[in-house]
This record gives sequence, structure tokens and C-alpha cells, in this order.
Amino acid sequence: MEKLYKKMIDEAMGAQRADVNILKAKRGGPFKVADGQGYVDAVNKMKAEGDQSKAVIDLHVQSVNAHFDTLKGLTDFVKPEDDPFVEHYQTPVVLEILCDEDEAFKKSLDTFIAQIKKSEALIGLESARRYAGFYGPTCVVDFALIPGSTSNVVNQILQKTDIPADHKKAILAAKSWGMNTSYGVGEVFAHAVEAGDTLAAAVDKEIAQLQAIYETPVEAQAKLMDGAGVDSFDVRKYMATYRDRMLPYVKAAVDDDVHYANIVTVPAYCVGDIAHHIAQSTYNMCKDDMVMAIIESVTEVMETSLRAALPKFTNPGQVLSLATGSGAAAAEYLLEMDGFNGLTVVELLTRRFHNYVQLYPTRGAAAELHNCDFMDMVYRGWNIMDRARRVKNGSGGDMRPNVSGLPIDLSPLTKNEVIMNPQRYVYPACAITVRFAALMSLADYPCLLTSEPVTATMMTNVIALDKAKAAAPVRACKSCASASCVDFRHEYCQYREAV
Repeated sequence: MEKLYKKMIDEAMGAQRADVNILKAKRGGPFKVADGQGYVDAVNKMKAEGDQSKAVIDLHVQSVNAHFDTLKGLTDFVKPEDDPFVEHYQTPVVLEILCDEDEAFKKSLDTFIAQIKKSEALIGLESARRYAGFYGPTCVVDFALIPGSTSNVVNQILQKTDIPADHKKAILAAKSWGMNTSYGVGEVFAHAVEAGDTLAAAVDKEIAQLQAIYETPVEAQAKLMDGAGVDSFDVRKYMATYRDRMLPYVKAAVDDDVHYANIVTVPAYCVGDIAHHIAQSTYNMCKDDMVMAIIESVTEVMETSLRAALPKFTNPGQVLSLATGSGAAAAEYLLEMDGFNGLTVVELLTRRFHNYVQLYPTRGAAAELHNCDFMDMVYRGWNIMDRARRVKNGSGGDMRPNVSGLPIDLSPLTKNEVIMNPQRYVYPACAITVRFAALMSLADYPCLLTSEPVTATMMTNVIALDKAKAAAPVRACKSCASASCVDFRHEYCQYREAV
């Protein structure tokens, strides 16, 4: 298994390094779609190993290639306002392919769509709660089943839908890790209410929108993009071309008995580096030397920790856990350098959230999603670092943070010249908040700290080992930062009730 673990690390860090290297070279300059070539090259090194399903690996690799080639054929630039959506065009296509190929699955999806209409009270309740900020900060497109998320609501509807269990899991997965359209529950409701509709009329519109993303996923996504003003490229041509490219690989996955829940998820999450993480918005953000240094050094923390632990891993899940845990500990350590910590950030951003709801009642459904990612990350990091500080106590020795007994190497942070010299980036005598300020920029965009390319690559490897088991959404407690520190919302989570 050590060979497999090394492969997982090589592939995941290859994807992460590709992003970081491109950002380092291009930051502050103009973005071109072709800039993503380095990431594509890294992804193309992914291979099935041992018992891994080649069909699963192909869903990932071929999706990235189809995305890159299709996008290059349509445009050479994606404006910042359009880049959040580039990883939302894949699942609608794959979902439609599965419906075309399997009449039984199409029948189940139709039954679910009918159940959406029957769930008026539930949808009204959940939409009103999101609109009013009842749950506190929540990620409406979370890959878990947290309160206020679309997958949470979909799961509640599926519980009352009489269809095969595997079809339920596929439909649920398609609106979790599989991003079936850019729609998040409650968006139409909020806008309708603020525009003067009655609550009943707003619920009717919400139901119609939720049904549309399953009845006609591709056209629904296209219409959502029309409404969002996306004009960097023709999204309908993109999805048509992507379908032609991916059809044989989806069929191959079906023939290989890959669970539909995995077929609808794997192709989406992996493409976002091209024109989203490697994009104009990221180039602009990384003009800040401290932001760039943090991304670089956290990447080093991940890699050094993973490679040092290679002989000690006992299962593939540990590899992913150390990758994400080391990044979380690094982010917390950076906060602590400026006298902050994860708990302070959770309190700050949660209080801000409630003000934000009042200021912007029609805020985008996804507005606070990355704040939630960041809070969850630093709260996890705080727990890791707090344990390490307790063990160190007054000994004067080194702090030794770990994840499940696997050491985290934080030395890349203290060896980074930019991070350790904040006085060079603000009034020198008062340089006590520079690192925190950079982290607050990353709180809106922590994708390379959490890290998405690493998580996507490792999860594909894990799924390839167990292709018949639905991997998404996460069927476990996330220890949500807000729920653990400020808000009382555990009882509204659905992780124990997942279909």
C-alpha cells in the first residue's frame, strides 16, 4: 500500500504545485485560459494503480482535458465574475447522460421531481430560514449535510421519495460534491420576497426552480448563467462539446459498475483549477506578497508532512486527513503569530454574518460559503494546535502538532522570509496585523489552503479503490466551526439521516 500512498501524494501535490507555480509566475498579470496547461499536465500523470478502477480515474483525467480543450476553443479569457461557475457545467451534462442511458434512473429522477412539488412546507421553511440567517453562516453548496445546505434539503425530500436506495444516493450526490447547476436553495425565494411577492408565491417560484435543475439540468444551468450575466463564453456550446467528449467515459464507468453517485461527482470538482483557481481573480489576489507567501508555505507544510508520514499510513483516508489537517494547523499557526486564533475568527465572522444578512437580504446564496470553509479549517487547526500546546506545556520544547499521531511539520512557515518579516509590508514599527489581514483575504477564497486540488485528487484515488460505494456527500459530522462555537444548530444537520 505504501506505493499507492506515494502515488496519491505525488498526484495530489503535483496538482497543487502546478497551481502554485502558475500563480507565482503570473500573479498580477493578465489571465489566459492557456495558463492552465501546467495543471492539465499534472493531472495527466494520474494512473490507476493496483485495484483502482481505471474508469474512475478516467472520469477525473478526461474531464479536466475536456474542460480545458473546450474552454480554449471558446475563449482565451474568463472574467472574474464568471470564473466561480466553471466547475458547475459538468454534473448537469453527466446527469442527463445517465438519464438517457438508464430509463430506470430517469424514472426515479422524475419521481423525485414530483416529490419536490409535494414538499412545499419543507421548502418554504428551509428557504425562509436561509433568507433570515436562522442557521448562522452556512455553506449552501456544502459537500456535507450541514443545516441550510442544498444537500440537506435534498436529503429530507429523498427520505420521502419511493425510489431505489442507490438512485437516492446518486441524486443526493449530484447536488453535493457533484455541482448540478449553480443553484443554491433559497435564492429565488429571497429575491421574490424582497421584490414584493407573497411568501406563498415565493415558495412556488422556489419549487419551480428546484424542479428545473433536475428536469432539464443543462438548460437550467444555461438559464441561470444568462441571469448571472455570464458572457465570457457560450455556456451552451461548452456543455454540448463537453457532453460529446465525456460520453464514452461515462458509459465506460457505468459498464465498470461505478456507483452513479461517483459518476456524477468525480468529473466536476477536479476542473475548477482552470479558469477558477488559476484565474484573473486569483492572479489579482496573489499580487499581495503575504497572500502568495502563505499559499506557498502552507503547500510546503502539506507536502513535507505527507512525505514524512509515508511509512506510517495504514489506510488511504489517513493520507487525506493529514493533507487537510496539516493545512488547517498551518492556518491556525499563522493566526497565532499575530495574536489571533480560530475561535476569534469564528466569533468575528459569525457576528459579521448576522449584520450582513440585514444589510444584504438578497445576498447571493453562496456569499458566505468560503467564510464557512475558512472557519471550519481554522477551528480544526485550533483544536490540533491547542492539543500540541497542552502537551508542550512549560517544557520549553518544540510544539509537536499531529493528526491521528502523524506529525505536522510547520517549519516551512517559520523559514519563509516574507511571513517572518511583516514589517516590510506595512508601517514597520506597528506590523502586528499583516499576516492576519492576508488571511482575511484568503477567508473569502481558501481553496488552495483547504486544499481543493489536493482533496479532489485524493478523493478520486479513494473512490477508485471502492467504486461501488457512494463517496459523496460526507456522511459524518463536520464539526462545523459556527455550530461548535456560537450557534446551536446540530439538531438540524442530516449527516446521521443521510439516504
